[in-house]
Amino acid sequence: MNATSIKPRRGRRRFLLGALGVGGALVVGWGVMPRSRLGDPAIFPEHTGEIALNGWIKITPEGNVVLAMPRVEMGQGIHTALSMLAAEELDIPLTRVSIESSPVERIYGNVVAMGIGSLPVHPDSEDKTWARALAWVMSESAREIGLIITGGSSSVADGWQPVREAAATARAALVEAAAREWNVPAAQVSIKEGQLIGPGGKQATFGGMAKTAQGISAPSNVTLKPASQYQLIGKPALRNDLAAKTDGSARFSIDTRLPGMLYAAVVMCPVFGGKLKTFQSKAALGMPGVRYVVPFEGSAGGAPGVAVVADHYWQARQALATVEPVWDNGPHAGLDSAGIRQQLVSALDSDKSGFTYRSMGDGLKAFDNKADGATIVEAEYTAPYLAHTTMEPINCTAQVTKDGVHLWAPTQVATLAQLVAARAAGVSGDKVHIDIPLIGGGFGRRLESDFIGQAVTIATKTEGKSVQVIWSREEDIRHDFYRPQAIARLKARVDNGKVTAIASRSAGQSILAGELDRLFGAPSAGIDRYTAEGLFDLPYEIEHEHVAHLAVDLPIPIGFWRSVGHSCNGFFMEGFLNDVAAAAKLDPLAMRRDLLKAHPRELKVLDTAAQAAGWGQPLPPAADGAPRARGLALHPSFGSVVAQVVEVSMKDGKPRVHRVVCAVDCGTVVNPGIVAQQMESAVIFGLTAALYGQIQIKDGRVVQSNFPDYPALKMAETPVIETHIVQSTAEPSGMGEVGVPPIAPAVAHAVAQLTGKPVRQLPMM
Repeated sequence: MNATSIKPRRGRRRFLLGALGVGGALVVGWGVMPRSRLGDPAIFPEHTGEIALNGWIKITPEGNVVLAMPRVEMGQGIHTALSMLAAEELDIPLTRVSIESSPVERIYGNVVAMGIGSLPVHPDSEDKTWARALAWVMSESAREIGLIITGGSSSVADGWQPVREAAATARAALVEAAAREWNVPAAQVSIKEGQLIGPGGKQATFGGMAKTAQGISAPSNVTLKPASQYQLIGKPALRNDLAAKTDGSARFSIDTRLPGMLYAAVVMCPVFGGKLKTFQSKAALGMPGVRYVVPFEGSAGGAPGVAVVADHYWQARQALATVEPVWDNGPHAGLDSAGIRQQLVSALDSDKSGFTYRSMGDGLKAFDNKADGATIVEAEYTAPYLAHTTMEPINCTAQVTKDGVHLWAPTQVATLAQLVAARAAGVSGDKVHIDIPLIGGGFGRRLESDFIGQAVTIATKTEGKSVQVIWSREEDIRHDFYRPQAIARLKARVDNGKVTAIASRSAGQSILAGELDRLFGAPSAGIDRYTAEGLFDLPYEIEHEHVAHLAVDLPIPIGFWRSVGHSCNGFFMEGFLNDVAAAAKLDPLAMRRDLLKAHPRELKVLDTAAQAAGWGQPLPPAADGAPRARGLALHPSFGSVVAQVVEVSMKDGKPRVHRVVCAVDCGTVVNPGIVAQQMESAVIFGLTAALYGQIQIKDGRVVQSNFPDYPALKMAETPVIETHIVQSTAEPSGMGEVGVPPIAPAVAHAVAQLTGKPVRQLPMM
């Protein structure tokens, strides 16, 4: 299936996560723990002869497998990867596994996304007793809350255990059913290609044994297939959405078509914090096909505005030009990019200490001792606001009737979308039903629910008719929840060719504070790991460290952007280390190797990338004779480690990236083809931001509006991208975002060698 259909069970307890951070508002209902994620068969609805064997697995009459799917497909290949886990344990061909949207039950909540990785805990500390206890608390709290969310590069990591266990449990039940049918020991029954095989050539289908298997109690534990017996995991497999996306039959949210459906075009207040004063509806209502003109307030942090609802979208767009909205620009009409930068600089110049996320050794005092021969390097780095610009623009289809709310919505977090929709319609959460088709790109933008509340508000005025709200690209870019602008000041000390101390002091907005405010009206304690991730959790063995961040309150709406804080902090830290190497006359590869002696995983990834790229070997010029240089960066994030080496030349003063060599350790690889696809996607996404991306503010509003002034990397500019997977026996870790952080500092490193000038501000063009 291509849709996730979500309908809450009436009367079940509701749990809301206010924050995943120390000092945040964590609202938890504690039940009996640990809570099993296997699930009772009764929670997975059966259709047309299907038999549910547990909360994840159903068997069809034809003997095929249906897998409950709680994660949304945004191009990351998760529907294929999780299906492979089920097929592996059931020994059935992947083509015989289909997916069906999971119901809203806690067993499907994303435990990994809400686990200890959401707290500011250094990876090197995760094996300590206190950290293991905290991880247990976070994990069990996440199970109890059951937040259904797709994000944080966590889908495979979260599904790795429960999907395999559910499939293995179903397998055990099917084998036992056959053994009873044939009156033989279960040990004499095997499965091959989805067929039960018994002694003397006996055979049966899954479908034929499913009813008996359903009545067999699940074993207290099952043995999962060892890696040595994998037939699917670790091998390339065609994605199960490939055919539909190739022939055009795939249906995204914007493709929703319902009988009698109306369409809405919107215009929103362009000034942050502004309001709608007046508008004209007479001319619009006199135009062909126009049914309604609906003003709306901002929802879940969104902006207020006006919608025109018509029989066709183009009619609505044409009529929208006649409503002539007049805005109350509010208190931020004078805000501009220069003023925002000055506020960040002033915070860094102040005597405020901010929150210290890591302090090791002597911390800042390590810089007080002016020993002979020490090299002190200081630098400031800046990263701008960035928009998401997903291929599928913001849209949502809503229908509000006396029976409740029905949504067809491209959301990454159905639980919160349900909450916002219920508020907008003035109904209880159990009156909200959500279908989630395929999503044309998320990158964190679909974690917000402003467009959900907006669509429902408009639908309350359409007399029970469904209405599809579509934003223009201009509204999409100018009303995003942006990657925060940030500035970091870094300082390092080098003694006898070794980095012995490092400090970072950064300033920017808090994503967590904004989320808490717009969703729950709750305050934040000022601690937000997203502001400092990629700085406090660096893997390098440096004796003295101090990492602090100052949260600055600004009226710009911000949110989660692909790789979140790592996206800018990776540029800050890795860019700075390359500058340190240059100042201390050290080879940047050798310097990093010296700092990773106790981190073999990171060291192997670094060496793999360097060797594959030919680090240290002569690099011939570009085809037009321009000199080329290599740049290097290493960055761990979302449980994985990535190193990248780039080859860059300059033309007319602008960088051209010819080749990107990537090495990644993401734990056990389910589908190497998808790993390579995600790395390529991340490199292109990150290069777009590094070379071009910036959102500027003037007169309290966003300057950029469409791809001509917010460009994306073109095909002709896209480099050759090589992905080298470092084999691992660890459990799977993140992949969707991990390729973004290293690309900007690697390119900056190469450009600095070509120009003789460090690159400390993005974008580069």
